[in-house]
Amino acid sequence: MSDTETVGLSERELGDFERRNPAGVTVQQLVDAFAGRLTEATFRKYVQVGLLPRSVRVGRKGKNRGSQGMYPATVARRIELVRRLMAEGNTIEEIQRDHLFARGEIEELDRSIERAMSALGRQVEHRGDELATRKLVEARTLGAAFSALLAEIEQRVSMRARMERAVV
Repeated sequence: MSDTETVGLSERELGDFERRNPAGVTVQQLVDAFAGRLTEATFRKYVQVGLLPRSVRVGRKGKNRGSQGMYPATVARRIELVRRLMAEGNTIEEIQRDHLFARGEIEELDRSIERAMSALGRQVEHRGDELATRKLVEARTLGAAFSALLAEIEQRVSMRARMERAVV
């Protein structure tokens, strides 16, 4: 199985899912997206052991409606990765140690950068500052490159761990 293949959802389906849910998803939306290939109990277990990020509580519209847990839509990709790694015979401990040791932090960094860029973007647009607009575009490019570099480093270290395990 190649790195671009998925156990349940195709790359196209994952991209569509992320585009349809930019504000995040609930556990039920994820379970529905995986159509019988993911249970809520399995999802919760993955969160509990640190394979998936914890939810962010988001208030519901309406009086006394409380809040619900929301996950970034990109969590579907992580579920696919975990499922693929498990199908390859990796244990949860091996996945934590050798494959997802920095993924959550990188994704959180991406979300933090996006929140900062959005806040700055609103202010720059409001003030009509052309130099700040150009600098913001430059910062977005640098942020994306930095995140991609971190992900590449994690993937390289992960690949080396797999190779070392295969040699043993």
